Amino acid sequence: MSDSPKKNEKQTTEDVLADDALVARAQEGDVGAFDELVLKHNKRLYGMVYHMTKDREDAYDLLQDIFAKAYRSINKFKGKSSFYTWIYSIGVNMTINHLKKRKRRQTYSLDDEDNGIQNQAANPATGFRADPRREADLQILQKKMNEALMKLSEHHRSVVVLFDIQGVPQAKISEMLGISEGTVRSRLFYAHKQLQTYLEDIKNQLQ
Repeated sequence: MSDSPKKNEKQTTEDVLADDALVARAQEGDVGAFDELVLKHNKRLYGMVYHMTKDREDAYDLLQDIFAKAYRSINKFKGKSSFYTWIYSIGVNMTINHLKKRKRRQTYSLDDEDNGIQNQAANPATGFRADPRREADLQILQKKMNEALMKLSEHHRSVVVLFDIQGVPQAKISEMLGISEGTVRSRLFYAHKQLQTYLEDIKNQLQ
């Protein structure tokens, strides 16, 4: 479901200090400084929103709204957390609200750039040619996995996306969502149990 984001989600002290400097400039009216923050955090924030919505168009629209809200609220940022944590908190909450408002169910598909399985199925660099039946099975499995994720509630899906897909530590998720670490662990436990049930059903269907 991801392209190994766990390597990228840990912020160094240097990253945090660089963000703090950009935030300070942005709070003084430097639009270019905020643009730098957008460029720095755009990709991984998009990844979080996309994995929660499974809709590329919704993800792009939401991303614009998230950064617009962050820009309007930049003077409210007091540095009690990192900018990364602060904007992720805005992003998760706005995405959850969006999902709650969305009435109709949609058909979801995983974008190739976010999907390692399809890229591995026919990789010209390795000279490997995928077996058509195996490739079809992989596509079905990926679709079912996405459907399983979308069956989770918005709150359970958010912790799975942040922890399992984006590699955000539980303590940081707690800070982002404004909930205790115990609640994060509880939601992860329940979500993993639900996903295991869904995927067992999928496995039985493919056998």
